[in-house]
Amino acid sequence: MRLNSTTARLLFSVGALSLLLALPIASAAEIQLQDNRPDRYTVQRGDTLWGISGKFLKEPWRWPEIWRMNRDQIKNPHRIYPGDVIALDRVDGQWRLSVDRERETVRLLPSVRIDRLEAEAIPSIPPGDIEPFLTQPVITGAEGLPGAAKIIAARDNRVVRGEGDFVYAINVDDKGGTQWYIYRPGKVLRSYDNNEALGYEMRYLGTARVERFGEVSRMQITSAREEVLINDLLIPAPREVLVNYVPHAPDYAADGHIIALYGDSAEAGRGFIVTLDRGTKDGMEIGHVLAIYHPTPVIADPRPYEGPDILARFAEHTRVVAPPTRYLNIPPERSGLLFVFRVFDRVAYAIVLNAAEPVVVGDLVRKP
Repeated sequence: MRLNSTTARLLFSVGALSLLLALPIASAAEIQLQDNRPDRYTVQRGDTLWGISGKFLKEPWRWPEIWRMNRDQIKNPHRIYPGDVIALDRVDGQWRLSVDRERETVRLLPSVRIDRLEAEAIPSIPPGDIEPFLTQPVITGAEGLPGAAKIIAARDNRVVRGEGDFVYAINVDDKGGTQWYIYRPGKVLRSYDNNEALGYEMRYLGTARVERFGEVSRMQITSAREEVLINDLLIPAPREVLVNYVPHAPDYAADGHIIALYGDSAEAGRGFIVTLDRGTKDGMEIGHVLAIYHPTPVIADPRPYEGPDILARFAEHTRVVAPPTRYLNIPPERSGLLFVFRVFDRVAYAIVLNAAEPVVVGDLVRKP
């Protein structure tokens, strides 16, 4: 499923200010600063954090590596507000970014204290099209969703249901609230290397609202991405909480593959959601930035064969020599970057930040 240009812009805000990297800077490639970078930048209402980082760095996602914070601040991501001044300074021979609040002049009456509202902060990811992907994808074991609520009937005999239709469901617990997500068992997600089943993706269909609780609850379908059928499942809609993402490279190789493209597209590009065959059990975590590598097509070695002759056949006194086909070993080429935003035990969802060529199932991902 391709996201629109709004999402592409929003993704460039992905938490670049809210930081990490307790590793020494010297252990990574040297930070490259923009040639026309400012020394100070005043945050404006409507700014995106990733966009601000691009004013200073050629690789915006590496902002956390030069963000001057202590460990407590790293665990509790920093809040940036309109009017804050982002300062770029050189400290002990290394570039550092920080919020320069010492330069602010605040005039207050005696005994009056003013606290900034949390809602005024520049969020890591502004509201937009990526928000649904923070809660909608659900990965289960082979058992699926045991005990989930289920649609068992509708008010007429039509097979297909859609937005605005009323349905009846069982196992709808009033503790789950009135807003529910509709799912249907989907595809099995398998490892690219050995075809091992890593999880079972539940297919998100839409939303429903409870009109009346009971042994058989009455519900109205409030949105439908595709048709809704009898026996489709329901789970309470989780509260959407935008995470202050911490963009950072893994501290291990993180070798994996793209095993699916959201919406079963044939190819993906910037702003697309992809599925990886690595999860929390493999060390994958929210905020990981990974490089995408596209395998190089097999190339036959055109150089003359100089090895021992291989006799293909003898016909009377004629000998035909068939040299073996040899291939050149060319490593995969780096083709883009992606950002991990949701992680399960064995799989993870990521969004493509940029791509020099189409991204396809089977592409490799690894530490950039």
